[in-house]
Amino acid sequence: MTDDLNLPKPPLALRRLDRLVGRWAMEGNRVGADEQDIRGETTFRWLPGGFFLEQHCELDFIGLRIDSLELIGYDPVTDTFPSTVFSNLSPAPLPYEWEVHGDYVTITVSCPPLNATFAGSWREDGTFSGGWRPNPGADETVNVRYDIGGHRLETSAA
Repeated sequence: MTDDLNLPKPPLALRRLDRLVGRWAMEGNRVGADEQDIRGETTFRWLPGGFFLEQHCELDFIGLRIDSLELIGYDPVTDTFPSTVFSNLSPAPLPYEWEVHGDYVTITVSCPPLNATFAGSWREDGTFSGGWRPNPGADETVNVRYDIGGHRLETSAA
């Protein structure tokens, strides 16, 4: 019966996000720090219908607990993945934009005082790493320079 409704199908470009699905251990450090001072987990799962990817992230960021929920969609006009982040550290939702091409991922936030870009890539073993850097003119006390990477703990997330 539902086949007769001609419901929309998710754009094929969303498949570029499939490799994120699952539960990941995250670890990193501030640029110049001698020890790993960023740790946590993140889980990605497709929402029913397949139009949006949900990310739930819990991090200990230099002693600060971060808990966030992100919904990632697709914009065919720009071929990017706009997202909205709901965080325990912000009273308002935050707009992010993802670019995913092959093994390379770029994520940008430009919502003052947050103004930074993540550039990262996938390795052959399925792990990824990259770094967040302030955009030109950004307040570097808010937009901390740090590197982070992840390895998969589980391949499917319900």
